[in-house]
Order: sequence, then structure tokens, then C-alpha cells
Amino acid sequence: MDIFNVLSLLGGLALFLYGMNVMGDGLAKTAGGRLEKILEKLTSTPVRGVILGAAVTAVIQSSSATTVMVVGFVNSGIMKLRQAVGIIMGANIGTTITSWILSLSGIQSDNIWIKLLKPSAFSPILAVIGIICILFSKSEKKHDAGSILLGFTILMFGMEMMSDAVAPLADVPEFISVFTMFSNPVLGMIAGAVLTAVIQSSSASVGILQALCATGAVHYSAAIPIIMGQNIGTCVTALISSIGAKKNAKRAAFVHLYFNIIGTILFMTVFYTINAIARFPFIDTAANAAGIAVVHTLFNIVSTLCLLPFHKGLEKLAVVTVREKDGQPDETAGIDFLKRLDVRFLEKPAFAVAQSVDVIKQMAKLCEESLSKAVSLLGDYKAEIREEVLQIENVVDRYEDELGTYLVRLSSRELSVSDSQKVSLELHIMGDFERISDQAIEIADIYKKLDKAAEGFSDKAIEEFRVYTKALNDIVNMTVISFIEEDIKAAERVGVMCQDIKKLSAVIKKHHIKRLQKGKCNVKHGIALENLINHYIHVTEHCYNIAEAMLQIEI
Repeated sequence: MDIFNVLSLLGGLALFLYGMNVMGDGLAKTAGGRLEKILEKLTSTPVRGVILGAAVTAVIQSSSATTVMVVGFVNSGIMKLRQAVGIIMGANIGTTITSWILSLSGIQSDNIWIKLLKPSAFSPILAVIGIICILFSKSEKKHDAGSILLGFTILMFGMEMMSDAVAPLADVPEFISVFTMFSNPVLGMIAGAVLTAVIQSSSASVGILQALCATGAVHYSAAIPIIMGQNIGTCVTALISSIGAKKNAKRAAFVHLYFNIIGTILFMTVFYTINAIARFPFIDTAANAAGIAVVHTLFNIVSTLCLLPFHKGLEKLAVVTVREKDGQPDETAGIDFLKRLDVRFLEKPAFAVAQSVDVIKQMAKLCEESLSKAVSLLGDYKAEIREEVLQIENVVDRYEDELGTYLVRLSSRELSVSDSQKVSLELHIMGDFERISDQAIEIADIYKKLDKAAEGFSDKAIEEFRVYTKALNDIVNMTVISFIEEDIKAAERVGVMCQDIKKLSAVIKKHHIKRLQKGKCNVKHGIALENLINHYIHVTEHCYNIAEAMLQIEI
């Protein structure tokens, strides 16, 4: 093996990893956050969690991405630890799909139809289709499909390069002796774990092992321990992701680790015990890509079947490892929507966008509640209601700060057109919703001053202002509904209602001037009412801005 083979090996590895990354990103963008939403909502039983975890991982081609997402779910309170266990087990099964795809490269036959199953035969066709989709189509979905096809082609081309580069190693005694050393189960397991921990992908490390099988020097006696170690090494990604997270999120990462460690110990104990009694005939034969896929799949399915009935035990083991401090409240009790803005979700921008939309919808509801409480003080001031308005305002301010920071970080990621529009919409309207909450405080403070001065509006003024207030509440409610339900028609109605309330404002002012002239109201009342009308108008302007932003961006 000369320097050119080494360069080919490194180049093939680089293309292999890059192709896997491009294909995974394309698959994730095509899913558009929908798969993660399914995981979030449909994990009521461990068995269902296993099925969903396997399905999602098979689609996005990364068990590490799925487990990191689960850590984020648990950390944000979206998912409980017991729900995460099944998904983590399923993710290990789903990731084996990659090894089966890569095993196609080992197909050998003179039959033309069987040859067509070999990736080197059909990959060029996929590459042509992919580049056409990217260069000549304006459709975002076709662009994503093109990225998937090109990513797959690059991945398989890298696989072929690695296999060709290492082929001369079959005649190198030192190389053969290295893999003979890995026949020691412990050493092989450590090697597999270290390799996977370094490249942060069990699918990639299994692919590298499959490429090395082209030399014929990798026997099953060495390959099996390495595969076991690869499953342990992939846990590093979730463990790193859990650093700084809440306790239940750390526990989810440890569930992943314990599942693979216990599964490996059980599998190797049973396998090598049986092998010692009646030696498996295939153990000393050369492994191939398909054989690696079989072992990888068999291990993960058997581990899941054995450990799924004991999912509560895995959960308890993780709880014992990451203990709760005395007096510390349960982190899963009560979901604070701000916890949904988890930085781990930024790795899957489509899902992060969905979470930020949920948060701003909750913010909109809080603003509506704040205003409704503030205007209810008309003619019946209560200090505790004004205090509630102030508390909501403080929460809304926090929402604005954290949402703004999160959306800025999110906007720097590669987003689809639809998601980019949603982020743009949120950045446009977030401030307007917060200003509605500000106006609520201003309105409540006017009623506080009137109550403190023992001043009140006349019965006629209160009667007219109740109609005015009802119209304002209707506008805010319609604005919130239009945003939460993404209803463009409702947003159009908001614009019309805003024009109507401006006309109503003019009528209210006109009537109040008449009362002043007749001496039924004093100057203090006039100033207070003028201020209230101004604040009401400001609220309608913010509602109008929100509706206009929705219409312009067309969510």
C-alpha cells in the first residue's frame, strides 16, 4: 500500500462522511420537523416509542440525531423520561438501515439485473437526476430531493474509494495481525467504541468497517466485538449534548448508554458462551458488508427485545445515576413553554421553528389575557387584578428576550422557504404582541390613579366605554386567533375591525366633549379618558401590524 492508496483512503473517507451528512440534512429538511412532532405526541407506550424511534431514525439516517432530539424533548419538558426510553431503543434499530444500504456495494454477479442493484451501477443515474433537480428546478422540495440523491451518490462513491484503497492491505501481514488482535472481544469492543466516539456516528463507523471487509482480512471474530463497541461509542453524542441540561435530560442520555452497555454484555456473554461450547463455523471466516449489516441489525433487535420488558429498570438505573437533590422539585412537573427553546433543536432547524412558533403562540395568549384583565377594571378597580396584569407583563418580557435571542440564532441556520417565512413573521410580530402587554399595564395604571383619587366616570361614559372595550377585546381576540390558527381570512378581518374602532374612538371623544360642556364630567375625567382612548388606539395599531405582517409574508 503506497502513499496514493493512503490519499485515496482519506479522500474516500472524507467523501463518505460528507455524503452521509448531505443526505441526512436533505432528509431532515424534507421531513420539515414533522417526524419530530410525531415523536413528541405519539409515544404513549414503550412499544409505540420503539416503532416511532426506529421509523424516524431510518428516515433521517442518524440515531445520534434522534437521541440528541430526545434529550432536548426531556430537557424542555415536552416528553417524560419514561416516554424517551422506547424511542432510544428504536433509534438503535433504525440506524441499521444505513448498513443494509451500504452492503449493496458488495454485490457480485454477472447477471445484469443483479448488477443494477449495485450502487456503483445506479448511483450515476441518481447523481444526474439530483443535479438536474438542484440546477433546473425552482421548487424547494425538488432541491431537497436533489440533495438527498447527490448525498447518497457521494456517500457510495466514497465507500467504493475506501474499498479500493484498502484492497492492497490484504497482502500486508501487519494489517492482518492488527485485526487478529481485535479478535480479543475486549480490545475489539474498545476499538469500535473509540472510532465511533471520534466520528460521532455509528452508521459511519459501521460503513468504514464494511469497506475494510473488502480486504478479506476482517474475520467475524474481529468484526463482532468492533460492532458491539460501535453501539457503545455512539452514546457519546447524547452524553455531550446533555452537559448543562436538566437532570431528566441527563438521565435520558444515560438510558441510551446503559441500554447499549447492558445489551452488549448480554449479547457477548451469550454469544461467546455458546461459541465456547459449540464453535460457530462462520467465526473464523472473512466478513463481508452484508454480514456486518446482519450482525449490526441482529444485535440491536435482540437487545431491544430483551430489555424492552425491563424499560422501567433502565429508567430507575438512570435516576439512581443522576440523583435528585433533597427538596428539589420534579423537573417534569408543569411545562414552561420557554423550555421549548432548547438549543439542541437548532441542529434540526425545521423542528426548532415549530417549537418557536408554539412559544410565540403562548405569548400571544398571555398578551390577550393581560389586556382582558386590564380593561375589566373599568368601573370596578381591583388591586389584585392590576398585580396579575403586572406579573403577566414580566413573563411576556421574558418571552420576548428569549424568543428574540433564539430566533436570531435560528435565522442563521439553513432554513426552508416556509420556515424562513415563519421566522421572519415571528420577528415582525413579537414586538407588537409585547407592546399590547405594555399597553395593558398603562390602562391598568390609569384605573389605579382614578381609584386612588376616588374619581370615576359617569354612568353614561362607562356604558359607552364598555361597548368600546368589547370592540377592542374582539379585535385582540381575532388577532390572536388569526395568528394561532394561521388564518389569513381572520387577519383580513382584523384590518377592517381596526378601521371601525377608529371611527368608534372619534364618536366616544365627541360624546365626552358634550358631557364636559354640560358639566357632567370634569377635566380629570377628560384627561383620563383621552389617555385611555390613546392606549386603545395603540393596541389596535399593534393588532393591525400583526395582521399586515401575516398578509405580507403569507404564512
